[in-house]
Amino acid sequence: MNFDNFNLHSSIMAGVRLAGYSVPTPIQLQAIPMIAQGRDLIGLAQTGTGKTAAFVLPILEHLRSGPRENVQALIISPTRELAEQTCKVVSDLGCDTGLQCISIYGGVNIDQQVRRLYRTPEIVVACPGRLIDHLWKGTINLSGLKILVIDEADRMFDMGFFPDIRRILGCILHKRQTLLFSATMPTSIKRLVREILHDPITVQIDRALPAKTISHTLYPVPQHLKTHLLKGILDKIKTDSVLVFTRTKYRAERLSRQLLRSHYRVASLQGDLSQNQRQAAIAGFRNGSIKILVATDIAARGIDVLSISHVINYDMPESTDDYIHRIGRTGRIDKNGDALTFVTNADSDKINALERILDTPLERQTLKGFNYSQTAPDRGVNVSYRPRRRLMKKQRVAMEYAS
Repeated sequence: MNFDNFNLHSSIMAGVRLAGYSVPTPIQLQAIPMIAQGRDLIGLAQTGTGKTAAFVLPILEHLRSGPRENVQALIISPTRELAEQTCKVVSDLGCDTGLQCISIYGGVNIDQQVRRLYRTPEIVVACPGRLIDHLWKGTINLSGLKILVIDEADRMFDMGFFPDIRRILGCILHKRQTLLFSATMPTSIKRLVREILHDPITVQIDRALPAKTISHTLYPVPQHLKTHLLKGILDKIKTDSVLVFTRTKYRAERLSRQLLRSHYRVASLQGDLSQNQRQAAIAGFRNGSIKILVATDIAARGIDVLSISHVINYDMPESTDDYIHRIGRTGRIDKNGDALTFVTNADSDKINALERILDTPLERQTLKGFNYSQTAPDRGVNVSYRPRRRLMKKQRVAMEYAS
């Protein structure tokens, strides 16, 4: 089956061909017909399965011949990066439809967004906090909303956005089609589904499992040797793009500086950066001027770079869901990818949980020629002679804890 079987308008098919789409993914194959029929839908699919196009294409088909006034479709996203990426997919696939899409999120000047909203775009992709700002200011009109999409619902819950989601839903009381997409379905989201969706159909694709195109490898290593091991692996693998995940903002920034001093083409992506800095990092990673992106989980969703061949977990993720979201940045749309995870003795419980989810023992590897017997640097400090160093160490620990 190909996209011609969906009977999409020629203006939309032009965008499909321009994007290079040929054979629909399983989530697209099952979701597009149901959404086109006007059904409320729950889409359970991991990241990297093509779910964005699964809701964008029927939205474009539904709106292309309707009135062009006020916001017709609202897509709520957890992060700025995902909002930008989703808006780009809408613009690319709808390039010949005349439909306008804008993204709105915090961290940038709101007045510029207000001016863009005055041009009455038909489709808005928004992060919850900034959307509420516009609702309170009266600078966005949702009275004509026909389709509401809540994307990455489980991530919204993890990030504490559910109170904001409920406030937004309180402003959209009229009947509309509602679509909810999530990789997992915790109890909190099940309650929300019962409240806001009407007779929904559920489309489930490989729930809570990573793509089969990804290989998984564990690298046991002492904590103090992680950076040395990372450099050794980076020197041996041949790749265009490597995404490295750390647990904290402080560690992401520190690691990127260490790699930069070793002459790697690297940037960091973490929450303390300005929006312009974050966009510059993603743009450089996408165009290849940056080969290594060191990121916190803020980048686990929303980065759509098909050339990522390796995801390296410098720090073991906190949960199996986080692991799946992280490694979903590689092995996308039937491309092969490698997930490498550095593990210490403290990670044994997380490894066991991950192997249960994957239903297979994970391969352990060591890097040939790497000296695993290097001792940790001497952290001992004579307080009477070096009080400042001790204070700085406490500050660093506090920063990591806070981040």
